[in-house]
Amino acid sequence: MFDEREKIALFIDGANLYATAKALGFDIDYRRLLKEFSAKGYLLRALYYTALAEDQEYSSIRPLIDWLDYNGYKVATKPTKEFFDSTGRRKVKGSMDIELAVDAMELSEHVDHIVLFSGDGDFRSLVEAIQRKGRKVSVVSTLQTQPAMVADELRRQADHFIDLANLAARVSRDPNERPIRPADRPGAPDEA
Repeated sequence: MFDEREKIALFIDGANLYATAKALGFDIDYRRLLKEFSAKGYLLRALYYTALAEDQEYSSIRPLIDWLDYNGYKVATKPTKEFFDSTGRRKVKGSMDIELAVDAMELSEHVDHIVLFSGDGDFRSLVEAIQRKGRKVSVVSTLQTQPAMVADELRRQADHFIDLANLAARVSRDPNERPIRPADRPGAPDEA
């Protein structure tokens, strides 16, 4: 599936990967994910795409975005858009599909193998376009959930399908490895 001489690029649909890992019952350790794919070839780029709610004082995803940005990932973000549907319900939209597709098409000129972390069927035509350029495309998602997190047409279009459940032992975060905050260290002075 992988050739160690290949130049590889990872394209991560952040919201989709998060939902897939959660459905499988684990959290992604992004350092281990980089290590896993660096061992498969020359990892040229790892790109992570997500939308952020700009109006919130604190976003729970901000620490992850900052960590990724400083640890080998190129992070692409844009603000979510809020609107009301025809029934008056508040909706939030924040798709990064176009940004991911444009970057993948541009970078496909410089790599041999693209690994797409998404199960979104809208990416089927992107995968096909990259394949027409003579590049391999692997899709990472899962069939282990009910319903499956990967669209059948995307899985069939890919050169290779990698079930995230099969990577879990190598890319999941160990809950016991949470960083220790200074105040939680033994012997740390109590804050008054």
